[in-house]
Amino acid sequence: MRPSKPRLEPLEDSQWDEEIKPLQDLMKAFGNGRVFNIFSTVAHHPKLLKNWMVFGNQILTKSTLPARERELVILRTGWLCQAQYEWAQHVVIGKQAGLTDEEIERITKGPDADGWNDLDKALLQATDEMQGDFCVSDATWKALSSKLDTKQMLDLLFTVGQYMLVSTVLNSLGVQLDPGLSGFPSTDT
Repeated sequence: MRPSKPRLEPLEDSQWDEEIKPLQDLMKAFGNGRVFNIFSTVAHHPKLLKNWMVFGNQILTKSTLPARERELVILRTGWLCQAQYEWAQHVVIGKQAGLTDEEIERITKGPDADGWNDLDKALLQATDEMQGDFCVSDATWKALSSKLDTKQMLDLLFTVGQYMLVSTVLNSLGVQLDPGLSGFPSTDT
């Protein structure tokens, strides 16, 4: 069972360590004037936040994977980890990257759902395999490597790994949704 309230309350702006205060302006620019709960929570450990931001920025903004495909695997990872915070944040980013509402809903059904192209199916399959068996199968690797170059393959693996890490941290800390975000879609359909 996931915590229903934060195990660590997000820090208020005034509580941030001086070492990482400069990050607040960057985060506020990205967050439309506010710092997201994930960052305000990890700010309890300033050095960790500062160093993790470098890696997270690489994965989120400097990846060689196209943004839509990156968001496809991030959303699938969030769904598989049942990380509602991750899901909610990346639904917004995924739409900005070109994912449709129908595709976002279909991500919950996985790689075998009707409607995916070959690359999308392989990306989702790799994500499922990394979280199920902790290894991409030879068949999935072959399907992906016929469409992605070496850097994109590495970015794919590190993206899934990064968001598995983030999802388990979010779940364990009980980080709550930021204002204006919606949780998981209803799967009653």
